[in-house]
Amino acid sequence: MREKRALSLRRMVSIALMAVLICLCAWLTVPFAVPFTMQTFGVFAALLLLGGGDGTVAVGLYLLLGLIGLPVFSGFSGGPGHLLGPTGGYLVGFLFTGLAHMALEKRTARCKPVPRVALYFAEHVLCYLVGTLWFVAVMGSRGAPTGFVAALGLCVAPYILPDLLKIALADLISRRVGKYLKK
Repeated sequence: MREKRALSLRRMVSIALMAVLICLCAWLTVPFAVPFTMQTFGVFAALLLLGGGDGTVAVGLYLLLGLIGLPVFSGFSGGPGHLLGPTGGYLVGFLFTGLAHMALEKRTARCKPVPRVALYFAEHVLCYLVGTLWFVAVMGSRGAPTGFVAALGLCVAPYILPDLLKIALADLISRRVGKYLKK
């Protein structure tokens, strides 16, 4: 039987701080069809520093803050319209990345750096999949049908290398900083 961990003040503060980190990372933006941001770094920093469960809760808190209208998304935007828009699926996809991380967390902990980052990137592919399917559906409902492959070219291909670098940076920093946070 799995033991439930109490939601201590320390855990709540850690989750809140990681949600704030994701917000700050979202504000570092280069405009594009799907904006270039540091959110992927923030999401993986949360997952790697807090663990899959608490990191996913931090992502969920970030999305909830944006859903209620706080300007936490790229371009200092927020609200249900942004979350339900064409690029909102990539935001929701971060939850799927977190769930995948929870499933693979024990396996990635034993890996060397390059395979570990590759596994993290594989987790992030779920974000790409959810976001791209969402993008295609929203664009189609707006009378601008976009094929899946075209959407991948527009919304995923330009982000693969930058996301790999952000994930590797989150891994490096979490390995260096994480040991001090577990005290």
